[in-house]
Amino acid sequence: MNKILLIIIAAMLIVSCDGNKIYDTYQTVENNRWAANDSIVFEVNLKEVSKPLHVFLNMRTDANFPYRNLYVISKMTLPNGVTIKDTLEYEMADAYGKWLGEGLTDVKNNKLFFLENYKFPQEGTYQFEFTQAMRKRGELQGLTELIGVRDVGLRIEKSQN
Repeated sequence: MNKILLIIIAAMLIVSCDGNKIYDTYQTVENNRWAANDSIVFEVNLKEVSKPLHVFLNMRTDANFPYRNLYVISKMTLPNGVTIKDTLEYEMADAYGKWLGEGLTDVKNNKLFFLENYKFPQEGTYQFEFTQAMRKRGELQGLTELIGVRDVGLRIEKSQN
């Protein structure tokens, strides 16, 4: 009886430990190949914007991911229609080729800062769009497909500040 009670308490603690989460969703990349013309889009209705929030781009990659870095073009559309675009670079492996991120298998979860302590200007529906912008070294033409990407996610959470 005590073992069952401990398991129930542990399960409740695990589920309740994510009190900072406001939004957390993944989209699966078809065939683990992120095409250059396939944007990953998230729509988030934010009701509480009085405090700064953290926004993360979450990436699940596997051992087939061939690069040390990841380049992504981001586009955030505010409820009033204003669009903010940026090119982002993330380190996916260290200088020795060791994959960063968490995971015990060849699948790694990377929680990458997109916006840190960002104060959203207004309540309403925000659209976040991400497109891979990878290319081989020395080439001007971008990759048509980026292999080794399993899922792309967006997470918004309360800032601890």
